[in-house]
Amino acid sequence: MANSRKVGTVSRGIRCPIFRQGDDLAQMVTASVLEAAESEGFEIRNRDVIAVTESVVARAQGNYASVEDIAADVKAKLGGETVGVIFPILSRNRFAICLRGIAKGCKKVVLMLSYPSDEVGNELVSLDKLDEAGVNPYSDVLSLEKYRELFGENRHPFTGVDYVDYYCGLVKEEGAEVEVVFANQPKAILDYTDCVLTCDIHTRARTKRILKAAGAKVVCGLDDILTSPVSGGYNEKYGLLGSNKATEETVKLFPRDSQDLVVDIQKRVLEATGKHVEVMVYGDGAFKDPQGKIWELADPVVSPFHTEGLIGTPNELKLKYLADNDFSELSGEELKKAISESIKAKDANLVGNMASEGTTPRQLTDLIGSLCDLTSGSGDKGTPVILVQGYFDNYTND
Repeated sequence: MANSRKVGTVSRGIRCPIFRQGDDLAQMVTASVLEAAESEGFEIRNRDVIAVTESVVARAQGNYASVEDIAADVKAKLGGETVGVIFPILSRNRFAICLRGIAKGCKKVVLMLSYPSDEVGNELVSLDKLDEAGVNPYSDVLSLEKYRELFGENRHPFTGVDYVDYYCGLVKEEGAEVEVVFANQPKAILDYTDCVLTCDIHTRARTKRILKAAGAKVVCGLDDILTSPVSGGYNEKYGLLGSNKATEETVKLFPRDSQDLVVDIQKRVLEATGKHVEVMVYGDGAFKDPQGKIWELADPVVSPFHTEGLIGTPNELKLKYLADNDFSELSGEELKKAISESIKAKDANLVGNMASEGTTPRQLTDLIGSLCDLTSGSGDKGTPVILVQGYFDNYTND
């Protein structure tokens, strides 16, 4: 039994023009992929995945909002007086401009930071230092003075920024008072104010539920701010979640209304090549950095828009399990044949099957989006479109 193909999954960064507001993204993405295929001598195949980074989708849409837009919406929804701003992540790119707008929309910010790290793993203080100080982060509420007394100044290992000092400075620059609290229980903020803007990403539904049950007067999340336009961009589903710094005065919001885009690209490729590809818009991948302990997923989802063929999870057998257990007495061509036949005969749903134990039951969009994020990088590669080939192949595909 011979396998003619010697390569499995391939992820290619596709170099593209610099996209601008108003560009025909479907046409430009399709053309870029087809030109790359011709230039590099590869063919588009059925079930290839074309992935477009969310940033160029939002840019083409012109989905930007200003500090003034954020301030106006925060003031309208939270009253403009003392606002508890709780559980933000520590990021100049993700939160600094949002915080400027929030501060501009109220008189005082009570900034409540989770500790020892934020939601995605940016560390304010080490667990070892907490142990030494005898502090219980699950129950203890610390003032800024107590935090400084116990832990002093703590700079981010990658950016060198003391985010406590940095965020305080941003609030003051916008003319608001600021008080900093360190706590992990949402209800702790109610000792300071009953108008709360919760800025966590993946735990926001729970935080809102706890605050409302505890009697908060007004509870909003970042996903409730700019859900409709003030004078610029908006996102009806995610609001400020998934936004990035664009300039010192603006943020680029998460893209909206892009299901038609992925379907359009799919259709254009089919017309040009006769091949049925899958298409997705992707943002942050979902993986954790082992050195900095930072979980990369600061977007609300990895893929806000994708074609139907990307719905679901992998359904795979573990080849090393089959080789070590079911077919441990076989080798060479006999082993290859036995494993191939097992793959061809596998059930449509392998949940509970020992031969699938250890495979990754994550959503396809999360897995492929993470691969794309790592391929495109976040710097100067110039490849905002990724072509993934062979992802849906297995050991039996020639």
